[in-house]
Amino acid sequence: MANWNDPQSNRTGFGASTGLNGGSLGQTAAYDMGLRRYMLSIYNYMASGVLLSGVIALLFASSPAAMQLMATPLRWVFVLAPFGFILAMNMGINRMQSSTLQALFWGFCAVMGISMSTIFIVYTGASIATTFFATAGAFAGLSLVGYTTKKDLSAMGSFMAMGLIGILIAMVINIFLRSSGLDLAISVLGVLIFAGLTAWDTQRLKLTYSQVAGSEMVGKVAIMGALTLYLDFINMFMFLLRFMGDRR
Repeated sequence: MANWNDPQSNRTGFGASTGLNGGSLGQTAAYDMGLRRYMLSIYNYMASGVLLSGVIALLFASSPAAMQLMATPLRWVFVLAPFGFILAMNMGINRMQSSTLQALFWGFCAVMGISMSTIFIVYTGASIATTFFATAGAFAGLSLVGYTTKKDLSAMGSFMAMGLIGILIAMVINIFLRSSGLDLAISVLGVLIFAGLTAWDTQRLKLTYSQVAGSEMVGKVAIMGALTLYLDFINMFMFLLRFMGDRR
């Protein structure tokens, strides 16, 4: 896996030495402008990806034939396909052109939309909309915290990553136990974990910019950053929907 998302404090790059005590004001302004453009690119990709997934999910859910398809074993193709896109993007980031990586990102979002279309069968449209806007508000606030805080969130991020592994194990166990109490606990912890990951990933992406600024990698890293925040948003939404959503 590429190491673009592993910023190290001892690395230097364009703008790494800028600031009030180092570098000219022009260099500092150029760095800050580049950082804002980079982060805005990430958020634009991420928001467009979420919108694409939502539109496709709604259209797919509106088609009786499509829903019949999702009731067959072929649904696992759409459920597992996103993992293939993620793997391909991570393994090919250094070899692929930005346009190829971008195409894979849009393909990933489209397949995610198809795999998520079944939520419109399980939950009411009103509860899906309410949960979506609640997630959007929480995501915006958490990402702002991650971007502005001076505190190093790496320790929290590592803890959340370990918690995610625990959640996945608990979900597999609950397939057999079918415990409503455990399911509620998984949902609550899932929301908290991806809330923490949203703040951490935002800070990590901000720090990564100093390594790639001025290089051809900046566009690729922006796409991968959008993928990361997309996953944080969608997972927080799905876990929140599990206990906020009204079932049909």
